[in-house]
Amino acid sequence: MLDLEIVPERSLGCDSWEFVLGMHFSQSVAIIQSQVGTIRGVQVLYSDQNPLAVDLVINMPLDGVRLIFDPVAQRLKMIEVYNMKLVKLRYSGMCFNSPEIAPSIEQVEHCFGATHPGLYDSQRHLFALNFRGLSFYFPVDSKFQPGYAHGLGSLQFPNGASPVVARTTIYHGSQHQSSSLQAGPPSAPPLPLSCSRQQLHLRRCDVLRSAHATRALRLHMFTDGTSRALEPVKLKVTRVVRFGDSCEAVARALGAPARLFFKAEDKMRIHRPTPRRRAAPASDYFFNYFTLGLDVLFDARTHQVKKFVLHTNYPGHYNFNMYHRCEFQLPVQPDKSDPNSLVDTVSSPVTITAYSKWEAVSGALRVCERPVVLNRASSTNTTNPFGSTFCYNYQDLIFEVMSNNYIASITLYQPEGSRPYRVNSIA
Repeated sequence: MLDLEIVPERSLGCDSWEFVLGMHFSQSVAIIQSQVGTIRGVQVLYSDQNPLAVDLVINMPLDGVRLIFDPVAQRLKMIEVYNMKLVKLRYSGMCFNSPEIAPSIEQVEHCFGATHPGLYDSQRHLFALNFRGLSFYFPVDSKFQPGYAHGLGSLQFPNGASPVVARTTIYHGSQHQSSSLQAGPPSAPPLPLSCSRQQLHLRRCDVLRSAHATRALRLHMFTDGTSRALEPVKLKVTRVVRFGDSCEAVARALGAPARLFFKAEDKMRIHRPTPRRRAAPASDYFFNYFTLGLDVLFDARTHQVKKFVLHTNYPGHYNFNMYHRCEFQLPVQPDKSDPNSLVDTVSSPVTITAYSKWEAVSGALRVCERPVVLNRASSTNTTNPFGSTFCYNYQDLIFEVMSNNYIASITLYQPEGSRPYRVNSIA
């Protein structure tokens, strides 16, 4: 049984780990993976068809805890303890819920102190006791009417009939934003500085383009730092990376990558007409920036940038949870609708984001190509439980599209024979 400490409006955890409101989904998963054997039977719940409309949930049924994430920001917005019998709970070191201690209204009052009157839902026979950043829900019998005998603002119960907490929620802000007895779902707080871990995190990525080609990426980022008074502060950073930049230049702009990944050896090389005794060529390699949702591919010969890959991190994709979502703005100037027309028609640019659906994008750009089917498989598991994705090429872009019509990734590349753009005035 987990023995956890509640910090209202902040977290649920213990001395070695804690789930903090505002932390990214991947950080919560990393905590759970580090506690294999202690936290068991974890479920990830999401909507295949409406991943932006339905909350992303990590459910721990053997511990009675549910982590609810905002589907757009993918940050933790609410922690719910829905089975009080499966977990021990403390506040400021004082235990108020355990197999030996029932979390009654009197016990909550003793541990948390007085608050304003609670809310009673007569239809569901549910009584909510709200503190800032914390709510307790009590099921009550319909024969009990609201009354305020205590400063706590509870119902009046005969001796021994006081209900116990059925559910506890931890959230950011006041009860007016999160109580299930009132309208309005809670919103995810910003990423806490304690979860930044001295890494760069992306606020926005502007794709800088000429008429039909990508020139560079302008990345608006933030990280944690200290003020002159040695207090933690959020630092904003803006950097530009371009095609043709060296790996040293990219590392100076974005810092060391989270991982260095070499492209797999070409398995079809044995069928080429070149002599087999020739030494294998060097492999192109990626700088993986997981918290930016970005991969940068370098040419093995020149060590210069030749591709960028922007990830959207939708649940149900093969790479889900590896990257944070890349919040990009990609303006694309459509090709001429009729190449044989004598009139030079100019269409307005189409702005593509991480939340655009391929149906709308392909309709606006009039993409007619048949897709290439991409079916990933690992070396240990030859099957892909998430199914295939579909790749469409348009200008210097490759769109990887999921079966639900959302874009999983966009690859920006330079066509063969084009020279790198070295325009220093972009920044």
